[in-house]
Amino acid sequence: MKIFIGVLIGAVIGFGIGYFGKCASGVCPLTSNPIISTIIGALIGAMIVIGR
Repeated sequence: MKIFIGVLIGAVIGFGIGYFGKCASGVCPLTSNPIISTIIGALIGAMIVIGR
C-alpha cells in the first residue's frame, strides 16, 4: 500500500511538472511531455518509498 501511495504522489507531482512547466522549444523531455514526466515521477516516488 505504501508503494502505491508513493507512486501516486510521484505521478501527480510529475504530471504537474510536465503540464505546467512547459519547455518553449519542446526539447526538454521532462517538461515538454506530461506523460513522460508522469512516468518518471511515479518511478521516483516508488524508489523513495522502497528505499525507506
